[in-house]
Amino acid sequence: MSETMTPSLDVKPGTHVFPWWLVLIMGIVTLILGIFLIYYPYRTLLLLVTFLGAYWFISGLFGLISLFVDRTNAGWKVLFGILGIIAGIAILTYPLYSTFVVPYIFIILVGVWGLIMGFMALFAAFKGGGWGAGIIGFLLIIFGCLILANPLVSTLMLPFILGGFGIIGGIIAIIGSFMLKGQAATPA
Repeated sequence: MSETMTPSLDVKPGTHVFPWWLVLIMGIVTLILGIFLIYYPYRTLLLLVTFLGAYWFISGLFGLISLFVDRTNAGWKVLFGILGIIAGIAILTYPLYSTFVVPYIFIILVGVWGLIMGFMALFAAFKGGGWGAGIIGFLLIIFGCLILANPLVSTLMLPFILGGFGIIGGIIAIIGSFMLKGQAATPA
């Protein structure tokens, strides 16, 4: 009769998930964003947090509007829709305050995540995971403790760290895009 079509998530060897030119554009944008985060850290962070607020507001609205079309998971859609609208309004109403609060909360979450992952890795090491898991667990616990010991300094350093990652990641993506272009040009 009829066959249901399900999208395949398998990527065959020799194929690329993104075309080379899209990787190039993403690399250029990431590089530019990284440079702006280094040279104008707090203005750029203000812009990024404002975009995040607008995104949360719009996604909250769309989450609530989607209830008219699809009622599945209605409770979660209402919860996330209302939270998105509230967070978006709060950020857009107080952008300067939010430029500090949003990264501060992010830093706290990263510190807690580091502690949790560190203790899980140590637990895995004691259960027979080996020295590698123990070392990684120990380093993650130190990382989490350093962040949580002074989250204010970590928050103030965040734009510079993100800028450095943006510059390095952008350069790698640009180089990688030309490597993808070279692979696409040569027949397999």
